[in-house]
Amino acid sequence: MSDALPPLAELRRAAEVFNGFANADTSWLRLRKAVSDQNGLSAIDLSQPAHRTILLRWLNSWGCRIRYPRDGEPAPFDEGVQAWWETWGATLPSVALSDLTDAGIDTAAKAYADLSGVVVSAGRARRTLGPTAAAKALYALRPNTIMPWDAAIAAALHGARDGAAFGRHLRLGRDWAAAVITEAGDDGEDIPALVGRPVSLAKVLDEYLYVAFTMGAKGDWGTDSGEWWKNGNRG
Repeated sequence: MSDALPPLAELRRAAEVFNGFANADTSWLRLRKAVSDQNGLSAIDLSQPAHRTILLRWLNSWGCRIRYPRDGEPAPFDEGVQAWWETWGATLPSVALSDLTDAGIDTAAKAYADLSGVVVSAGRARRTLGPTAAAKALYALRPNTIMPWDAAIAAALHGARDGAAFGRHLRLGRDWAAAVITEAGDDGEDIPALVGRPVSLAKVLDEYLYVAFTMGAKGDWGTDSGEWWKNGNRG
């Protein structure tokens, strides 16, 4: 895939697809409101039990299917995420995606690897948070910094979903963000408005990849020109 991609025109076309989804931003706006209602802050603080619950509900609204514990049962998601936050919360980068340093990317990649291994349900059906949910959670924690992924995007771009691959993903996102900012002649803050999406540039880029790979692989995203992203855009 070319380093010069995706240009603004590609982002606008992907944004049109996303804006066609019913309630595309409802769960995200609900998460932000819930966090603000708790303490008037815009950022999630996983040292707070209420914020861990908010994150769990949001992840499940995005299809992560993490089991809620019944009364009296252990709460491995809550306990595991709290312990992870104690290790990584103070060191997670919080700059814009385009401003990430190599050191910041390395930290985010290690935090991602640890988070993906957090046990979220115990017993015979024991499972860990996993790569997709970990990337989504990091995006929720640092929406201006982290470009998330899913299995289709990770496989297509990086061929793996471990910490090293996630580091490569963030480096790609950083390069793309810088290229888009240069094309727009902007500092990056107005690009979501330019493409018509009420989300960060990191999420705008993720939505482009979702349309190109996750939906494009199924052929179900419905543009007039067919699989336009294959014409030099997929590598």
